[in-house]
Amino acid sequence: MDILRRLLRTLVSLAMALLLVAALLVGGYLFVIKPSRSSQTPSNTSQASSAGGLRGALVSLLLASKSDQLLPVSADPDAPAVSFEVQAGQTATEVAQALERAGLVRDASAFSLLLRDRGLDRHIEAGHFELSPAMSAEQIAAALAHARGDEVVLVTLEGWRLEQDAIAVQQGFGQGQDFLNIAARQGAQLLPDWVGRPPDSTSLEGFLFPDTYRFAPDAKAVDIIAAMLADFANQFSEDDRAQAQRMGLTPYQVVTLASIVEREAVRPEERPLIAAVFLNRLKQGMRLEADPTVQYALGLQADSGRWWKVPLLAGDIQAAVSPYNTYLNPGLPPGPICSPGKASIDAVLHPAKVDYLYFVAKGDGYHAFTASYDEHVQNVQKYQGN
Repeated sequence: MDILRRLLRTLVSLAMALLLVAALLVGGYLFVIKPSRSSQTPSNTSQASSAGGLRGALVSLLLASKSDQLLPVSADPDAPAVSFEVQAGQTATEVAQALERAGLVRDASAFSLLLRDRGLDRHIEAGHFELSPAMSAEQIAAALAHARGDEVVLVTLEGWRLEQDAIAVQQGFGQGQDFLNIAARQGAQLLPDWVGRPPDSTSLEGFLFPDTYRFAPDAKAVDIIAAMLADFANQFSEDDRAQAQRMGLTPYQVVTLASIVEREAVRPEERPLIAAVFLNRLKQGMRLEADPTVQYALGLQADSGRWWKVPLLAGDIQAAVSPYNTYLNPGLPPGPICSPGKASIDAVLHPAKVDYLYFVAKGDGYHAFTASYDEHVQNVQKYQGN
């Protein structure tokens, strides 16, 4: 009798599992595949801001299985911007396919699912965009949601230097040289007094906040710069200014150090650790010895067309004779080396409470940290072999 009961329970469990699989297959067709096909023709039917119910669960499940396809196409954070046009009447599926052809997303179907999951598949407007292969699918989707037919969407990324911003401005507005002339040579006077800039500074490097912006197609360089400066002032709050003062730093110094953290950090969770190392070294009168400052000093590499030399060789350190080279000069460089994002600024204002003085790249995006020079030498040998 017990055997029969167990057998019956097993059969019931199998039947329920089969019914669930059948329901998922039918639901997948009705709520995912069929709507995707029907989206090939424009519709005026309104849609909720995000998928819900069974359809939402299925979309989220499929999206999770394609997470790798939502990563940036390029692992190079300095990949230049690409001009991309969304035509009037294009469906979300057509836009996704065009993005894949342009080398801006890895997989059109995965991007379409992302748009559907975020409720953006019916909210893409015609417009002109400056996008980078270094952007994730999430970032591109957010940029597309900012579109208006009569505007150009400009996206600048964390870690870009002024010249890289200027390239994107040139592609979108034909104002790249004007942008660079103002931002690099005379823009510092536009900074608010609370920033505490040195009186001899002329550049806005570091203070044109990396973000997604909308402008009229005929926007001038000065308009773009003004919007980016306003965004920075909004991001660097009064609480941030108060915290900088408590630390004995000016906002200018915070942004300068944050720009180095931005270029050093690969894993977001390491930003406060890297900031702590540099702050500890400054307190002890040690040179920062930060590779990105040497890369900044070296500038554009004629052989590769890159603004950040990779790999950086030992000889480059001596070759880069510049006040920005923190291997040769003590303290902070004269100013920022790139535009840091809010996370890097926060890392400097709220560093990890550690006594680390050294770190070395492990080759997987992470670093090995230590307070001991001898341990640091061992880590260098272990992870870099020299």
